[in-house]
Amino acid sequence: MILYLDTSSLVKLYVEEDGSHDVRRLVDHAAVVTTSMVAYPEVRAALARRRRDRTLRPAHFATARRAFETDWPSYLAIQVTPAICREAGEYAERYRLRGFDAIHLACFAEAAGSAAGSAAGIEVQFSSFDDHLNRAARALARALGRRS
Repeated sequence: MILYLDTSSLVKLYVEEDGSHDVRRLVDHAAVVTTSMVAYPEVRAALARRRRDRTLRPAHFATARRAFETDWPSYLAIQVTPAICREAGEYAERYRLRGFDAIHLACFAEAAGSAAGSAAGIEVQFSSFDDHLNRAARALARALGRRS
């Protein structure tokens, strides 16, 4: 299985919160974990926000940031190209998404398209903790003929 993590899921690998166990379980079963390049600054910003609002103590922030930096090269990070941006614009309109959510959806579509082109039967699963984005991913997966 190829697993696409949006930022809300990716953060749960580094900050213990509701859903962290579920994301870790998905990652453990994935052959490849993929995300968008925009997830890098989004995760760093999410960790920094938690440090500022003191939901992460300085030592936990440093540990989480270090773990994320160590893990980042292991993720297949999809480049945000002009074509992905145009597709994201279409998805933003079609599914009523915010900008970065639409970019995540377009990157998921890229991952699903690459999987379809490389080998039959590879499942590409989308993981987010945003219900609206999950509905959009399911609708897109149906349109692409893939399961999410």
